[in-house]
Amino acid sequence: MIVTAVVFAILAIVVSALLGPHKPTRRKLMPYESGNVDIEPRRHRFPVKFYVTAMLFTIFDVEVAFFYPWAVVFRDLKLFGFGVMLLFIGVLLIGFFYLWKKGAFEWD
Repeated sequence: MIVTAVVFAILAIVVSALLGPHKPTRRKLMPYESGNVDIEPRRHRFPVKFYVTAMLFTIFDVEVAFFYPWAVVFRDLKLFGFGVMLLFIGVLLIGFFYLWKKGAFEWD
């Protein structure tokens, strides 16, 4: 499987390089952010807090997705499944309180 994945990845890159369009223009090479073309030079740097908040939301949102399969088979897992989920929630809470103490959730 690994060999197949590597061969497919290399093949996709090579075919894309050979068959893809090669007409770079000044406008195509301009940097952009969120689909908006940068018209004027920036006077100040964009705060990194926005990206940190977005990453934290994504991380905790993905972690919450693990609750759904657990809830479906909750009765089959019995006490062991409950204990494992409590451990999982505990690890999430430790990370949450650590980030809270570090000020990652403050928007200044």
